[in-house]
Amino acid sequence: MAETEEAHLNGAYYGPSVPASKSYHRPSRGGGPLGCCCSCIFSLVFKIIFAAVVFMGLAFLVFWLIVRPTKVKFHVTDATLTQFNFSTDSNLHYNLALNLTIRNPNKKIGVYYDRIEARALYEGQRFGTVTLTPFYQGHKTTNVLNPVFQGQQLIVGSNLLEEFNQQKSAGVYEIEMKLYLRIRFKLGRIKTGKFKPRIECDLKVPLNQNGNSVSTFQTEKCSVDYFNY
Repeated sequence: MAETEEAHLNGAYYGPSVPASKSYHRPSRGGGPLGCCCSCIFSLVFKIIFAAVVFMGLAFLVFWLIVRPTKVKFHVTDATLTQFNFSTDSNLHYNLALNLTIRNPNKKIGVYYDRIEARALYEGQRFGTVTLTPFYQGHKTTNVLNPVFQGQQLIVGSNLLEEFNQQKSAGVYEIEMKLYLRIRFKLGRIKTGKFKPRIECDLKVPLNQNGNSVSTFQTEKCSVDYFNY
């Protein structure tokens, strides 16, 4: 009996074969068709955006080389102030006439001035407003406008009279003029949309009474802001 059991234990095994264990491979992150597709789309979008930026840059460069756009220039060349005084009720009585020159230096760009509003200010407070006649300005031309501010306006302020008396003693008043425009540009037959630039002119105007003044007015260049509001 012992020999039979020993022979059975030492003999070959003729049962069914044991299947080999399968190894498990964990999928890597970002791999597979989905990750590759997203990468391709991102690369394509980047290339399109880059090409559009380069194209726009080249188009702008070509436009600038051909047209050479230049800012329109504004100067106040003369100012006559014959009345500028406060009454006891804080009303400012004024009579101010200005010569404003507008120079379009562009060879291929014209300007439509659809609306021109001029405002006069003293110590930051507006005392006069006039609306000027619209016009078209051609290439390399100069136009002269003559805004006149006349009347009276209530103006109050803590340091207003102190500043006024100092300037009265000097005989020269610091007055600001602002232009509020609505304009369009014309290039050939093409007209742009409307722009609303603001022009600011800081003036030192001598009081001229009976044809006499302590000094002469000096031409002032105005600042131009095309995208102020």
